[in-house]
Amino acid sequence: MKVAIVGASGAVGQEFLRVLAEQKFPVDELLLFGSSRSAGRKYAFGGKEIEVRELKHNDDFKGVDIAFTSAGAGTSREFADTITKYGALMIDNSSAFRMDSDVPLVVPEVNGDDAFNTPRNIIANPNCTTIQMVVALKPINDLSKIKRVHVATYQAASGAGAAAMDELVKQYADIAQGKEPVVEKFAYQLAYNVIPHIDVFQDNGYTKEEMKMFNETRKIMHEPELSVSAMCVRVPVMRAHSEAVWVETERAVSPEEAREAFNKAEGVVVVDNPAEKQYPMPLFVAGKDPVYVGRIRKDLANDKGLSFWIVGDQIKKGAALNAVQIAQYIIAHKK
Repeated sequence: MKVAIVGASGAVGQEFLRVLAEQKFPVDELLLFGSSRSAGRKYAFGGKEIEVRELKHNDDFKGVDIAFTSAGAGTSREFADTITKYGALMIDNSSAFRMDSDVPLVVPEVNGDDAFNTPRNIIANPNCTTIQMVVALKPINDLSKIKRVHVATYQAASGAGAAAMDELVKQYADIAQGKEPVVEKFAYQLAYNVIPHIDVFQDNGYTKEEMKMFNETRKIMHEPELSVSAMCVRVPVMRAHSEAVWVETERAVSPEEAREAFNKAEGVVVVDNPAEKQYPMPLFVAGKDPVYVGRIRKDLANDKGLSFWIVGDQIKKGAALNAVQIAQYIIAHKK
């Protein structure tokens, strides 16, 4: 297959290179694209050095089968027609098309077949927090329809990109040296702090990040009436997002039943032995593929409620890996 990565120099673009290699994705030819600043850089893949081309409105995507794009919503909107005009399937990691009715929003473990309905040759990769949550919601929803979801997220610096990760490291170093830390990528200093603010605030008091979880979960799970309320918080962790989730189901689902369903679910690993202090943490999940679930218990405030804790690598399953898995699903299930 002829594959392209748009935004190759960014944190997710670099993760695409690693994931394609790890997954042994069938790449016969790889093209890398970036901004004028990134053009000319070279990255190793498959024993070759590949030079980044500047993304332009030209015929560079002729013959490309799949284009993984992660260069921001504005770039995705501007170049979508250029990327897809010769038949390339664009799997887009930005927010540009997620809620468009004619663009599927796909997490393969949850709604993989939606990937075959692509009138615009575009598939949207969901927001990172939504991806890991719906992977965990699916096995519960299969037991009993979920009516209501409350979630509090604990999101790593990686969600704001490579520069944000660098900023967090530098803040700790500056503080240790008695210097004033530089704050550019977040609303406030993130080192030694948590910030209950991710993306811009909306008129209803929720942030755009929180509303993504509301809208995207409904679309992915084909549940337009599902109630989702989120509080998204940035924490001083390098990579891997954590989420505390409370769900209400139509009938009561016991923790034992839920644990069994999680154990059987695709893409989920259960780490749940509080007596031995075993539960998912970003420290051990960073760099891993699955969504890890633990602290599975009855919700004491709701007779039909469950509570659990999930952790997933934001750059992997929350971005590059999910996009590659979409392509793998299409290849494996093409009719």
